[in-house]
Amino acid sequence: MAKKIAEKSSDAAVKMVEIKHLQTMKDEAGKDVSVVDWVEVKDVDGAISDAEAQLAKAEARVTELKADIAEFKKIKG
Repeated sequence: MAKKIAEKSSDAAVKMVEIKHLQTMKDEAGKDVSVVDWVEVKDVDGAISDAEAQLAKAEARVTELKADIAEFKKIKG
């Protein structure tokens, strides 16, 4: 799922970001169009922390998958 991230203007001292979660669909002419699925607004520090946590999970998953592939290749011979 694609995202569009932009600074959200605010009067507060804490910077905010707006994250639009997008889906790609086809219009009547068959062209791809992006449709906003949902929008969230959070402080930039929280957004960074969330993204770093997601990255750590993704890196751990990649490591697991590489180990799985190595095991499959051993079995394949």
